[in-house]
Amino acid sequence: MTQALESALTKLAQLPAADQDRIGLWLLDELADEEKWASQFAASQDGLAKLAAEARVHVTAGTATDVDGEL
Repeated sequence: MTQALESALTKLAQLPAADQDRIGLWLLDELADEEKWASQFAASQDGLAKLAAEARVHVTAGTATDVDGEL
């Protein structure tokens, strides 16, 4: 465990139980959300690569739509 995390946990341990539970549940929810996004991102790599290749074809052919002025 890092020193920063250990310091944070020491401070959290001094809070009332209800606050500890609230913060603990929030942190667990955040970690689960991060895992979900990482999993979804990893699973989407093939699709993203195909979309990027398609976009390159359109840019090269001059048929891409300029939406932000940087084509």
